[in-house]
Amino acid sequence: MQLSPRDSYNEELLSQAHPADWQNPTPTGRYNLVAIGGGTAGLVAAAGAAGAGRKVALIEERLLGGDCLNFGCVPSKAIIRSARAAREMAISPELGFRGTCGGAWDFGEVMRRMRRLRAQISHRDSAGRFAALGVDVYLGTARFTGLRTLEVGGQTLSFSRSVIATGSRPAEPAVPGLAELGYQTNETIFSLTQLPRSLIVVGAGPIGCELAQAFRRLGSEVHLVNDRDRMLPKEDPEVGQVLRARFADEGIHLHLGWQSIQAQQLGASKALVIERGGNKQELIADEILVAIGRKPAVESLNLPAAGVEVCERGVVVNDYLQTTNRRIYAAGDCSTEYKFTHAADAMARLVLKNGLFMGRKKFSRVAIPRCTFTDPEVAHVGFTASEARERRLAIDTYREELGQIDRALVDGETLGFAAIHTRRGSGRVVGATIVASHAGEMIGELTLTINQGLSLGALAQTIHCYPTQVEVLKRIADQYERTRLTPRVAKLFEKWLAWRR
Repeated sequence: MQLSPRDSYNEELLSQAHPADWQNPTPTGRYNLVAIGGGTAGLVAAAGAAGAGRKVALIEERLLGGDCLNFGCVPSKAIIRSARAAREMAISPELGFRGTCGGAWDFGEVMRRMRRLRAQISHRDSAGRFAALGVDVYLGTARFTGLRTLEVGGQTLSFSRSVIATGSRPAEPAVPGLAELGYQTNETIFSLTQLPRSLIVVGAGPIGCELAQAFRRLGSEVHLVNDRDRMLPKEDPEVGQVLRARFADEGIHLHLGWQSIQAQQLGASKALVIERGGNKQELIADEILVAIGRKPAVESLNLPAAGVEVCERGVVVNDYLQTTNRRIYAAGDCSTEYKFTHAADAMARLVLKNGLFMGRKKFSRVAIPRCTFTDPEVAHVGFTASEARERRLAIDTYREELGQIDRALVDGETLGFAAIHTRRGSGRVVGATIVASHAGEMIGELTLTINQGLSLGALAQTIHCYPTQVEVLKRIADQYERTRLTPRVAKLFEKWLAWRR
């Protein structure tokens, strides 16, 4: 395995995530659980099973820690943190500072900090740590050879249960000339050591939006291209409108509703031709980042030999996360549309309950939140308003602007809102969206509300610290409480008060 650049931090990461001198164990007897894939789902499943005294094997082809540690959550959030500091410095006059604040940005130092933190965190997912937990760690490519057997590194492993947790990889664009030209993905962009003067980002989903804003704040000229006419298309349209305004204000060039039709080399630069309604435009930049989605990483597993069905979306599972081979489960990106670290974690825990402890827990009963770490952040759980309409679910929607919240005002973070959807007439929460600087920290309260089947009435009775931005949820709950005071109830209440006097 190789990582670029070859510095002490990447060497440390490799020594934890894929040690060059690692010796695979020799299998003895049948494993209670074999986890294929050393990302979040595989690690959680392996650690949980070993902790319960089971005989466990963990197989990883590339780097332990998976996408989250190496090419996703950890490196991206480290860079986003630096980019947020750059933004704070840029708006410091609004906070009362005069003159210049700080010095020039050193992109090399930003990336070096990211690699240092990534290497530090890698110890938690290391081969040595999991071996110490009692897990047999195999580094190599897994390939099923039967309904209850697989091969790795020339050795055959037999199992009672297995979980496929091989994750996903970047989807490849069908743009003529782009493959030959070369482009960045989330698996390569964190290897950069010099800031691109200009960057074209293709795709306005979470990865594209997060990195477009981060690189712009660090000094790149950024063009964001999306074939749909909105950003974050899985969210309700009003979310994209908020981000669109912020991105435009920060100087990001938006090309929404444009198709990428051709790529070519132009001197030392890269050119991307985009088209909309017969009009063409040529964008020129140092680098092109493609972030158009993910595809399941299952090609090398020889799934037919195990009787496991796979489709375009990934490994086919039922509500208990079993594949078409009932002894084999799947969790994480390779089997679900919820391509988040916390979703992989939740699925792995469900696999442990159902696969090893005779549970019957259904994945559909679990509300999975999501968060896009732009500024402002976008967090959501449950149904969006659009999804509720598609399912013909009658809802009531309660909304509050961040500009009405004292803490948001004093922080200068008033861009955003919170919206909570309840089942019509009941107050029971079925969905929520928060657009705020700390939305990812705030959505957990609503996730708990949905998972516990609670109503806005319960939220209204919850005391929130003042001043905090999460007070926006209390304001919404108060809106709901006022709707319960119907004219008839108000009249009865008035008579009761008169009687009390």
